Amino acid sequence: MSAALRLWQRLGGSAPGRWLASRLICFRAPYFASIRPLLETLEPGRCVAVIADRRAVHNHIGTVHAIALCNLAEFTAGLATDAAMRPDQRWIPKGMTVEYLKKARGRMRGEALVEGTRELQGAAECEARVSVRDPAGEEVFRAVVRMWVSPKPTA
Repeated sequence: MSAALRLWQRLGGSAPGRWLASRLICFRAPYFASIRPLLETLEPGRCVAVIADRRAVHNHIGTVHAIALCNLAEFTAGLATDAAMRPDQRWIPKGMTVEYLKKARGRMRGEALVEGTRELQGAAECEARVSVRDPAGEEVFRAVVRMWVSPKPTA
């Protein structure tokens, strides 16, 4: 079980615990702190997180910036992948394909789903599919994040 999943299982049962788990993950990977993601769910192969509608994630027209959405996609995809892997595996994003479907306004909720990492032998690629929805539940953004999963080096 990954360190992030263990952390989530220990802290994720309450609102303060979800906030703390989210902050600790951002401490480990500081760039994600720029969007202040808040984890809602983390389980093997699935991650859900939200970002608040605030000026720091806006673009020049007052909607959520495209790169903030990409950041949310990578955050959720990485955690979903991490939680799904065997302990002897590691991952790194290899590429991302994105679609901007409509203007992103309000609190954004990103959900990533990934399958099949435990079955991978040696080094291989897998895909995390991410959907980001607005407060009305309409999909505003989607992404496929290609993850390179490989064995951890042995000491």
